[in-house]
Amino acid sequence: MTLPVVSLEHLSAELEAGRVSSRELVEACLARIADPAGEGARVYIRVDAEDARRAADEIDEARARGERTRRYAGIPVSIKDLFDIEGQVTTAGSVVLAGSAPAARDAAAVARLREAGFIIIGRSNMTEFAYSGLGLNPHYGTPRNPYDRQAGRIPGGSSSGAAISVTDGMAAVGLGTDTGGSCRIPAALTGLTGFKPTASRVPATGAFPLSTTLDSIGGIGFTVNCCAIVDAILSSDPVYLSERAPLAGLRIGVPQTVVLDGMDRHVADTFQAALRRLSQAGAQVADVPFAEFGELADINAKGGFTAAESYPLHRAMLARHGDQYDPRVKVRIEKGAQLTPADVAELRARRTDWIRRTGRHFEELDLIACPTVPTIAPTLAELDDDGAYGRINLLMLRNPTFINFLDGCAISLPCHEPGTAPVGLMLAATQGQDRRLLAMARSVEALLAAR
Repeated sequence: MTLPVVSLEHLSAELEAGRVSSRELVEACLARIADPAGEGARVYIRVDAEDARRAADEIDEARARGERTRRYAGIPVSIKDLFDIEGQVTTAGSVVLAGSAPAARDAAAVARLREAGFIIIGRSNMTEFAYSGLGLNPHYGTPRNPYDRQAGRIPGGSSSGAAISVTDGMAAVGLGTDTGGSCRIPAALTGLTGFKPTASRVPATGAFPLSTTLDSIGGIGFTVNCCAIVDAILSSDPVYLSERAPLAGLRIGVPQTVVLDGMDRHVADTFQAALRRLSQAGAQVADVPFAEFGELADINAKGGFTAAESYPLHRAMLARHGDQYDPRVKVRIEKGAQLTPADVAELRARRTDWIRRTGRHFEELDLIACPTVPTIAPTLAELDDDGAYGRINLLMLRNPTFINFLDGCAISLPCHEPGTAPVGLMLAATQGQDRRLLAMARSVEALLAAR
């Protein structure tokens, strides 16, 4: 069989009814990974085939005995390579850490997924040390976007393998991280749904950090509820799968500063079509300046929290193994060497003030909406030179980063017409509004699916 393109809810119901077994789901994923014509070798850095089969058999046998199993027990999940898995080396998409000691225990997020019964298929590929929104990896290869695959389009990053593991039936859902869009960007570029929760919502214990200030942990899947289920498990909160917010009267702000710049025609047309549908459904869609968004480039001009917080972690490794880093990642980490304690203190103060001023706009809004990224997925050929790489990387990161800096929550939903290039619609709210955002996103998803 081939892993079906369906939600976690559907897979759970099929398993419970005995119409499919966990072993069948696992074997379907492993077959896709092993397909020599597929992307498996670039999607997974490590595949845990025998452990996955053993776990699936145990769950199937428990169900056959009539034992009560957890709701999502037996569903395959991919784990981004920066999470610790007990007994394995965490390489974070790099070769620099290959000689490190195996993890003594699972990362908190991995442990919670395992406790919920999810079956780990393997470690998914990623941008080295999660430091790019494009998804390129010179060490393990770059997974190709399923859209226009022959042209060789990027998957988006940094959770590149997480997204393609789902689009290509190598996992039912992917565990990723999002520091500046790393769940939302690949979701937008590949036609999936990606969620970035409020950063403090999910413990980051056992996850190799990029920025301890901005790092968030979320899922990439086919539906809002796929992401909501993963989020509920990771945050140890209840899940409200049927909770929806009425679209009529929903106050949606469309920022006019920066986020609409540089859109290609397809993204612009698709985004405007989505806004029209929301208006026709009774939502109050209004243009809002959000002038503060224009300040962020200056605030982060010296490298921001990612450079400030990654450089101390990498300083010793750069001294010993600097030649083994992806040069495009290395140069960004090294920007942190120029940041003084006073620079970091100023950065924190400016962020606090920026959040205070930006947050005031939400007093009159339920959420904001904008394109997740302003263009469809570029081809790998377009990124051949460092200048183009840097420019396009900043373009992909630009809109999602606003929400990380705001310490808010956000989700990217596919809003394109079937058969056309994927386009993501990003919905975002302020800190701690995760449950309400997901309720609003379910309503928007249903509206867009009805086209």
